[in-house]
Amino acid sequence: MQAGRVWRDSKQALKEIDFGLDVFFSKISLILLYRSRNIMKKTQDKKKHSKLKILGIVLLCLFILMIVGWGAFSISIYNENFNQRFESYEPLMFRVEDFEGLNLTEYEFTSDKGQKLAGYWYSAGENQHGIIVLAHGFGGGGHNSYMDVANFFAQHGYYVFTYDATGNDKSEGEGVGGVPQGQIDLDYAVSFVEESGDFPKLPIGLFGHSWGGYSVCSVLTFHPEVKAVIECSGCNSSADLFEGGGKKQAGDVIYTMMPFVRLHELIHYGKYAANSALDGFEASDAAIMVVHSEDDNVVSIEYGLEKYYEKYKDDPRFVFKRLKDKGHNHIYNDMSYINAFNAEFDKWLTTLNYDYNAAENKERFINDKSDYIHTHLDRNEWANTLNEEMINEFLAFYDKHIS
Repeated sequence: MQAGRVWRDSKQALKEIDFGLDVFFSKISLILLYRSRNIMKKTQDKKKHSKLKILGIVLLCLFILMIVGWGAFSISIYNENFNQRFESYEPLMFRVEDFEGLNLTEYEFTSDKGQKLAGYWYSAGENQHGIIVLAHGFGGGGHNSYMDVANFFAQHGYYVFTYDATGNDKSEGEGVGGVPQGQIDLDYAVSFVEESGDFPKLPIGLFGHSWGGYSVCSVLTFHPEVKAVIECSGCNSSADLFEGGGKKQAGDVIYTMMPFVRLHELIHYGKYAANSALDGFEASDAAIMVVHSEDDNVVSIEYGLEKYYEKYKDDPRFVFKRLKDKGHNHIYNDMSYINAFNAEFDKWLTTLNYDYNAAENKERFINDKSDYIHTHLDRNEWANTLNEEMINEFLAFYDKHIS
């Protein structure tokens, strides 16, 4: 009895142990299953995350490539427009003998990269009471097309020093490089006049048109000693020339190009690229005359006069001349002879017995056009197209602030 009970108790205990092991291993199995599923899920998540990470890197690389590509394209467009060499059109070039009593002495001076620039000293009398340094515009060659302006000031009490900027006419340089080069060359030109010992110690005034207008204002940062500035059809900053022209061609797309253009100029021209006309005004006490036409389709008035007027309209050292229907290239000219000559030229075009726009006739037309101008241009009329009222206002402004 006792042995049988013990056996039964042992048997019962074994059953309980067996049941307990079943429960234990079941729990272990569940735990292992859960963990294996969890590991699989984490592995899948890692794979998914890894794929997303790779996709993100690929998209980022594509984005960077697009940005770099667009930047390179923007700079190439900038260089196509500004890093070019420019020569004056010979048939329309002024000659010193076109202006009675005008004398010319040529000089050579060095600009920022060691390039030699051609300088020109115009005079028409002794005991002049100031020196006007003249900065020419962009795209038409060097200073030659402003010789009539130089002659006027030389005939009315001033010496005039002007020059061909880098990459223009007689000056060195495979191309201009960029817009800030105008400011740089003017900086070196003014310093040459002041420091070379070749010129009398007289007060200095500046005159500039278009690119030269931007240059004569911005250079005041480096030459606050200048007494008076006349700026015609210019702009505030170097990038304005690219933006203004580009907006006509590409619309608002131009704004996506401007960060790259500004960076390009900053890298290549440093402090000059960062410097603006408004900076020049702040650095100087010079008297300033700003002349701009509302219909200027090369440098919009919003980039020049309007920007300056907003800040300096109540400042007595500023004179603003807002014009109408004067355009850009001939803002201070009397257009009577120019229009008459152009009308006759247009009539001549109709007499040609070939298509002058055709590529195969390009050289022929260049030669025929040159011959026509040489034959029909009245050089006396051509040398005297300045608007008398306006140019005399310029003279009075210089006389007031320089003499």
